[in-house]
Formats: sequence, C-alpha cells, structure tokens
Amino acid sequence: MKNFIYIIPVIAISLLTLVGCNSSQQSTTQTPATTETTGGTTVSKNPGATQGGFDALVSVVSNTKTAVEAGNFDKAQQEFDKFENAWVKVEDGVKTKSSKTYNAIEDAATQVKGALKAKDKAKALEGLQTLNSNIATVSKG
Repeated sequence: MKNFIYIIPVIAISLLTLVGCNSSQQSTTQTPATTETTGGTTVSKNPGATQGGFDALVSVVSNTKTAVEAGNFDKAQQEFDKFENAWVKVEDGVKTKSSKTYNAIEDAATQVKGALKAKDKAKALEGLQTLNSNIATVSKG
C-alpha cells in the first residue's frame, strides 16, 4: 500500500508531461489564413496567401489571352479551366471587399467561358480584359 502512494504522483506527472508535449506540437502546426473586419475594412492576417491567389488569377488570364490571340481556343479553354481553382482562393475576400467587383469578375468569367466555347476571339479578349482590370483593382485595395 505504501508503494501505491508513490505511484500516484508519478502517474500524475507523466500525464501532465504528455499533455504538455501535445500542446507544443499543436502550436507549431500551420493555421489557416483568417480575415478580420474592423470598421468596414477587411484586413487579411495572411496577405501572402491572398496575393498568391491574385497572382495565380493574373497568370491564368494572361495565359488564356495569349492562347486566344494565337487563335488556339483549345489551349485557351485548358488555361481558363484553371481560373476557378485560383478564384476560389480569393473570391470570399473580393466579395467582402466589393460586391460590385465580385459580380463584375463573375460575369466576365462567364462571358469568357461562353466566348471560348463559341470561339469568339473578340468577346473572349473583351472578357479577359475586364477580368484583368477588375483583378488588378481588387488586388491593390
């Protein structure tokens, strides 16, 4: 019975050590990007991720534009298929920042998709230009 009295504190200390070790591992894991709204202004706590999303959008639009100008609509469609993956990363922030710009980007993306399917070079380039200017506007703000 006397030995049992000594075992209880050893077990308690061991459990606390295990809990402490687990806590330090959790603090080193990567946390997702968050945004904070203060006085109507949205501040990103991880601006690198957001800017990377805008860079990806600009790249998709540029690559699609190059393919359209060359008359290669198959390649242009392949390039523009990447738009949605890049857009998903930033669209919530854009919508929060400016619903007008968000809607303009959504409308222009729909226009580009339709123009690429119809192989309408003028409409595709017009939509891509609209996307480019709206993305540039919202990424700066």
